[in-house]
Amino acid sequence: MQNEAILSNDERFTVFTFQNKVIRFKTSPRLERYTKIVEWDNGYIVVMAIYNGKETEDYIDLIPILENLCIEPESFLKNIRKVRIKYD
Repeated sequence: MQNEAILSNDERFTVFTFQNKVIRFKTSPRLERYTKIVEWDNGYIVVMAIYNGKETEDYIDLIPILENLCIEPESFLKNIRKVRIKYD
């Protein structure tokens, strides 16, 4: 889907992919995997995740991450309508 972003994790990094951009940022070494997107709100993600075998609600704010990477949040996020979890 053209307006869909993908969220996953790989060892100690969270991976957020949209179109041709892949954004990786450090996360807790206790994170095993993301399980469910609860809410997507234009750069703010409420997600269920498993940490040390226990599922818990977590939050990801992409705006400061994008700003630190010199990516304009408003233009990058404006076309994302949905975020889903995908592991290969």
